[in-house]
Order: sequence, then C-alpha cells, then structure tokens
Amino acid sequence: MDITFIGLGRMGLAMAENLLKAGHRVTVYNRSPKKAETLAAQGAVVAPTPAAAVDHAEIVVTMLADDKALDGICFGPEGIITRLPKGTLHVSCSTISVTMADRLSAAHADAGHDFVSAPVFGRPEAAAAGNLFIVAAGARAALEKAQTVFSAIGQKSFIVSEEPRAANLVKLSGNFLIASVIESLGEAMALVEKGGIDKKAYLEILTSTLFNAPVYKTYGGLIADQKFDPAGFAAPLGQKDVRLTLEAGELLGVPLPIASLLRDRFLRLIAQGGENLDWSAIGALPAKDAGLK
Repeated sequence: MDITFIGLGRMGLAMAENLLKAGHRVTVYNRSPKKAETLAAQGAVVAPTPAAAVDHAEIVVTMLADDKALDGICFGPEGIITRLPKGTLHVSCSTISVTMADRLSAAHADAGHDFVSAPVFGRPEAAAAGNLFIVAAGARAALEKAQTVFSAIGQKSFIVSEEPRAANLVKLSGNFLIASVIESLGEAMALVEKGGIDKKAYLEILTSTLFNAPVYKTYGGLIADQKFDPAGFAAPLGQKDVRLTLEAGELLGVPLPIASLLRDRFLRLIAQGGENLDWSAIGALPAKDAGLK
C-alpha cells in the first residue's frame, strides 16, 4: 500500500521504519530533512514538501508534536488537505486537543477524505519494537483501512468510538494518569530516601508487590537512576498534554485539581532549565523540595 508518513521524531521515525519492514511503499516528509536519510537508505521516498508527499497516498499518517505543528501540515501554505486524493485516509497519531480533532474531522469530511484519530501509548523503544498500543476512533470503514497501519506499528489497537475526538480524549486522560504516577512516585521516593531507606530497594518492594505495572517500573527506574537525558518524551510535551487535559476538562465541565498541580510542576521544571529533559524529571522535584541532593 502507498503510505505517506509525516513527522520523523523519535516515535515517528521508528513507526515509519516498521511500515517499511511490513512491505509498504512509504513516502516521508520531515521539517528537518536529515532525519529522513535513514529511511531513504531503507527504501523510502523523501518528499520536499508535505503537499508533494501526499500526491499518490492511499493513507497518510501524521505523528507531530502538537496542534500547531499539525495545523501547519494540514492547513498551511503547503497544507495536505487540499492536495489529498479523494478518498485518502488520514490517520493522526499525534496527541492533540479534542478541539483540533473536531476541526480535522470537519475539514476532511468537507474535502471528501476519511479521518481517524489514533494516538499511541508507548515510549520510543516500544515504537521501535512495533509494540505500541493504539487508541483509535473514526468511521468503521476508515478504521478497517487503518488496520494496515496499526498491524505494522502496534501490538494491540482499541476502538473507542466513531467520533475521532474520543481517541484524543482517552490519550490525554492516559497521559494525565502517567504524569500523576510520576509525581506521586517522586514524592514517595523522596519521603523514604530522607528517612534513610535506599530508593532502589524501595522501588523493588513497590514493583514486586502492589505496583507491579510497567508505568511504575519504567518511571520509577528513571527517577531512581536520575536518567532524564536523553528524553524519550520531552518535558514540554508533557506540559502540553496536561494543559490539553485541563482544556478538555473545562470544555466538559470536569474539575481536574491534580492536573492543575501537574501543570505547575512542569512549568517549574521547564522554568529551571529542564526543557530538554524527559518528562519524568518532574519526579526529581520532590527530592529537591526535601533538600536532598
């Protein structure tokens, strides 16, 4: 199948590689052309502009940082919506606002295209292994077509609604929960460390008993080892996702007091020079607050 992939960050690059490995004809576009060189060596076609990338696409997959980046790709001077062939499917794997998902749904419908929101759960190592979890929403026929992509990039997909925005709401709520775990782990580990208990031994107790889950193992390990660089998921992206969660809460009339706290934690981390660190670095703030090194 002819698939165009736009957005070659750490996640997108791995996802596009898996589409190539699955035997698809892949055209790629990235704002920084150097990131496409690896894929060109594997057989991908590198397009000079977003519009040129989608001319013959059956499916277009976007994996971009935020609403602004996706807006530029879809609606900018080289925007893809006016260039997509009729009936082309756009699969957005980006973590975006529910408002942006609604805008994309309407624009694609007006132009005669199909649109599916399919954000993913998983860090870059999961993307490289094709082990992402996909949360998808859209029309049934569009979702069936999108399975070609899902089977190449993920281990399991969850269909949540015919309304694309629903998938983005699920993803935002999930990232909010992950950020909550990171903050609470950081606070608990600072507490026991100041009480003289080895934090790595403490983490072993947690993950061997009531908290035997990947999110505790992965992020607890990063906090215990202070391993925040290089970033698998950068702190500004975490702050963005919490902000979008709060926006969704405001739209739906749902107070989210913990999300408000998390927003401030991310702002503190970024303001103190942590913009290039992994988002799990907010888990180190409680130790600093406690006067620990």
